[in-house]
Amino acid sequence: MSWNLSPSDVFSASPVVPVMVIEQLEDAVPMAQALAAGGINVFEITLRTAVALEAITAIRKAMPKALVGAGTVISTHQYDQAVEAGAQFIISPGFTPSLLAHAKTADVPLIPGVATPSEVIRAIELGYSHLKFFPASAFGGPSVLKAMAAPLPQVQFCPTGGINPQNVNDYTALDCVATVGGSWMLPKDAVAAKDWNKVTLLAKEAVELIK
Repeated sequence: MSWNLSPSDVFSASPVVPVMVIEQLEDAVPMAQALAAGGINVFEITLRTAVALEAITAIRKAMPKALVGAGTVISTHQYDQAVEAGAQFIISPGFTPSLLAHAKTADVPLIPGVATPSEVIRAIELGYSHLKFFPASAFGGPSVLKAMAAPLPQVQFCPTGGINPQNVNDYTALDCVATVGGSWMLPKDAVAAKDWNKVTLLAKEAVELIK
């Protein structure tokens, strides 16, 4: 793989990767700036909304020192769209063989989602060692991840899905966990009210909690 950024660089850049669902383009930069003010400079903008690609471009332009990625990427077409928009890394909730093969030949790293040992092994066979464990809580949480990772020590995980301040340290205590993904620092009511000060406060609390 000739990626211009390694997945380990993404994982090590922040103890938590915020999962950002941006409904209004005008919120993109203020949301990212609020997170950065709280100590988080890695952003996963999910491709669940009509403005997601534009949001990636806007945040990259406004915050050149941040790491800006695309999430919920489920096809090679979306992968290419996200890269064109400026995404520096790609995260998927799962994977297909075609998506893994496509990303191997491109410049931008893919962090594919897995939920079972068989999926982890398939990813390893194609050269992927940094994976997203999703949906983490629904698939058994830290105990399942610990058991699954035990015979696969070459893999590092970013668990995502159902992670919150009450359980996050159960995940980060695992040797196989390098970072976590979550959205608890972006509550819907605060985003709707554009209460970026609250987002900053929650981001600070998240960083301190994980430390």
